[in-house]
Amino acid sequence: MSSIADADPRGPQHDVLRILDEGGHHVGSHVMPPVGELLAGYRALVLARRLNEQTSALVRQGRLAVYPSSRGQEAAQVACSSVLSERDWLFPTYRDTAAIAARGVDPVEVLTMLRGDWHCGYDPVAHRVAPQATPLATQLLHAVGVAHAARLKGEDGVVMALCGDGATSEGDFHEACNFAAVFGAPVVFLVQNNKYAISVPLAKQSAAPSLAAKAVGYGMPGVLVDGNDYAALTTVLGDAVSRARAGGGPVLVEADTYRMDPHTNADDPTRYRSEDEVAEWERRDPLVRLRAHLIRAGALGEQQESEFAAAAETMAEHVRDGVSQESEVDPEELFAHVYATPTPQLREQRALLRAELDGLEA
Repeated sequence: MSSIADADPRGPQHDVLRILDEGGHHVGSHVMPPVGELLAGYRALVLARRLNEQTSALVRQGRLAVYPSSRGQEAAQVACSSVLSERDWLFPTYRDTAAIAARGVDPVEVLTMLRGDWHCGYDPVAHRVAPQATPLATQLLHAVGVAHAARLKGEDGVVMALCGDGATSEGDFHEACNFAAVFGAPVVFLVQNNKYAISVPLAKQSAAPSLAAKAVGYGMPGVLVDGNDYAALTTVLGDAVSRARAGGGPVLVEADTYRMDPHTNADDPTRYRSEDEVAEWERRDPLVRLRAHLIRAGALGEQQESEFAAAAETMAEHVRDGVSQESEVDPEELFAHVYATPTPQLREQRALLRAELDGLEA
């Protein structure tokens, strides 16, 4: 019989790595992370959920141009930042506002770009967080470049590169993974598989048994983890970061999760997914799961929950106040960074704009 006929065309199979089940019970043989780390993680999840809720409300009020919510994906958002050290880099997508905030960046500054400003609002170098990337997968190439440069300079920093399932269909994803594997770049690729690239389901993007299975083609480890299990995520991502820091090269981690809200405020998800499907994933809520485990372990009580809720409301108020502040706009900045030496056309356009502004002020 042909060896090709014997081979599974879908490649290697991956079991979903899970430490906490939907009820918050410890399952499997993996060691549970320290309860103190889980409690800190739960607090961060509460803040991330409140940030998603508050920011979505600001969009409906017209005080924010757009917001791609990560509600339902908060475990992956918080976990990927929690395993990084200060010397490491985070490369986010447009949906990773909560991950950036969990890294310690002021959420008001994170939302600057989504208000329609021309810059990302925070200092990427100071925070070691790249600007949020709107085009799919382009940030992965930049992430690999930063990681490779760090190795060449003898530094031990690691790069956490985030993307969604839709980005794995882009050529940039392939180029980034291939380069990272060939040169042993210290990168952890975290694919948040939330099941839809806007309205396109994963089944219409890939015939592979999992996105983690794609790692074998690049010669790097691939891990499929329950993306709503905070304990499993911190374990897998922490191990991947340690491996990369020690010179073990890149790792591809697929977080099996779900986007509970629309793609953005301009999306109508009822056109491509059912209410029953959403309800099934509501049952797998990462906050509910971790909360149940901590209560059962005696680590979370009413007083702590009240403190976490109060901290979340303080953060939400800060976001409301910050986003409500009108920023000063200089229209002539449109021409400031196009060319080092402005072209005659740019000078003409700038003069026309200046004349119009002078007329309005007269």
